[in-house]
Amino acid sequence: MSERIVGVIGGSGLYEMEGLEEVREVSLKTPYGYPSDAFITGRLEGMKIVFLPRHGKGHRIQPSSLNFRANIMGMKMLGVQWIIGVSAVGSMKESIHPGNMIIPNQFIDRTVGRPNTFFSDGVVCHISFADPVCPTLSGILANAGEEVGATVHREGTYICIEGPQFSTRAESNLYRSWGVDIIGMTNLPEARLAREAEICYATIAFATDYDCWHQEAEDVSIGEVLRILAQSSKIAKSAIRIAVKHLPRKRDCLCSTALKYALITGKKLIPEKTKKDLEPIIGKYL
Repeated sequence: MSERIVGVIGGSGLYEMEGLEEVREVSLKTPYGYPSDAFITGRLEGMKIVFLPRHGKGHRIQPSSLNFRANIMGMKMLGVQWIIGVSAVGSMKESIHPGNMIIPNQFIDRTVGRPNTFFSDGVVCHISFADPVCPTLSGILANAGEEVGATVHREGTYICIEGPQFSTRAESNLYRSWGVDIIGMTNLPEARLAREAEICYATIAFATDYDCWHQEAEDVSIGEVLRILAQSSKIAKSAIRIAVKHLPRKRDCLCSTALKYALITGKKLIPEKTKKDLEPIIGKYL
């Protein structure tokens, strides 16, 4: 049985993972270019970890400029089977307070122009994305959050906007009318690409503010976001340390076989370069 490998993509406030043993830095180029930064690999509670700062060291890359395909393909090339995405979000519900942890189970995509699939250049694939996060991983993360004392919301709808600007008040109120729970800028197309790569994906989101819909709260500012994230990142690291110990030896969720019936193009019709580029993902089906 292959070794379990967990990927962690750190968002605002989470730029490194303390406590890793056997640490090394891995720089690689994917068929889609370079990831946000070098990957940091090591061991945490005996589990192999692959860490990537989503925005690069020093927070250099804005959401619209992230090379999501390179980030996820890099994880796949390094053998990652599980990805935990850590993110800062705005709360769209009175009941979700700044500092609360949310494990979203649904997404609404309001981004524009972001490459959101590995499948082009002569190959067509239609994955199921009705349930966009791994239920196994989500449950483990929620349990771990509660164990470290966080106030955890075990499900919710995450609306992903383009950014880098925060919402207007009119937009914020519109999104609330749709029933969304939290708002962010990065977890799509991350979740889509992870599913295409047959990697289990789930998000640990920390509410840092009430966006701008809340008339009695201050309008969102990046300073306040980062202040709360500095506190929340400690909770995230503790929860991840606990969560990795509870991952199953064998994946039996739909994430692990997402491509089994999803590849539409005949094998002989897929261009050789496309086959080579996608080998880490579709090689076992060819």
